[in-house]
Amino acid sequence: MTCWLSLLRPGGAVADAVARVLVTGANGFVGRALVEELVRRGSAVTAAVRRTATFPTGVRIACVGDLGPSTDWREALAGCGAVVHLAARVHVMSDGAADPLAEYRRVNVAATLALAQQALVAGARRYVFVSSVKVNGEGTQPGRPYHEIDTPAPADPYAISKLEAEEGLLALAASTSMEVVVIRAPLIYGPGVRANFLRMARWLARGLPLPLGAVTENRRSLLGLDNLVDLILLCLQHPRAANQVFLAADGEDLSTTELLRRTAAALGVHPRLVPVPPAILEAGAAVLGKRAVVDRLCGSLQVDIGKARRVLGWRPPVSVDEGLLRAARGLGVRAT
Repeated sequence: MTCWLSLLRPGGAVADAVARVLVTGANGFVGRALVEELVRRGSAVTAAVRRTATFPTGVRIACVGDLGPSTDWREALAGCGAVVHLAARVHVMSDGAADPLAEYRRVNVAATLALAQQALVAGARRYVFVSSVKVNGEGTQPGRPYHEIDTPAPADPYAISKLEAEEGLLALAASTSMEVVVIRAPLIYGPGVRANFLRMARWLARGLPLPLGAVTENRRSLLGLDNLVDLILLCLQHPRAANQVFLAADGEDLSTTELLRRTAAALGVHPRLVPVPPAILEAGAAVLGKRAVVDRLCGSLQVDIGKARRVLGWRPPVSVDEGLLRAARGLGVRAT
């Protein structure tokens, strides 16, 4: 069942490429920022959400309930020339589902492809799918970033489901008039971010000693929220984006130690970083059963954004330091 709030205003599209954009997951971290930027640029937007929410004047709201393969998108898709699909069953560390892969496939694969089929029937021409760098794998060697042409190596149910969704969408594009664009994102940060980034900021703000002052040799690619939104908007209308996969990042990779220092600077605090050698951290984590956590802190995960630069002429508009400052301002974290 679809419920509606009509907050319509006339006019606008992204570079006049589409009449209206449907954004799924519009009330989420990325979705809300994207909707607001689309409106700011004069585009007509339909925001698809589970339940009613408040958006800027001019946004049409479609309450579609829980995402699944039987979701009826017909009313939400009315008049939409493009779709940005953000809604998903997200990656969680401790999954309580009896069959996690089946549940990820139900939401992230079957529902994604059902929306694409309905969008095709409704006349939408472009479908932008925000995927994950986890499709490529869980980590890289320093200086050897992932590329779009690398053989995918998903290691968990979430990543497997994202890859299967990508493959299904690109197969649909190959046999129909619909144009698909896939964006694989690493860790996204910005105003309103939660989970690990928020925890890290709180630790820094409280002045807690962190044993990560010697993790200087790894490199991690990050993606600021404003940079992701900018790339999505470009992919909505750029003719050369059609049926392509793009890796996205800020363009500057940081070690864990450097990330902590620069986040602390954005928060206006002095970090207390204890220089514990990574080998000792890894040994301790193995004893405590926390090896996966330390692997993420000490390991590398880099992506090469050269394809987006070459094909689309994309340059991330916001630097890492500015992105961290914007994130810090929006977190509501205070030094103690």
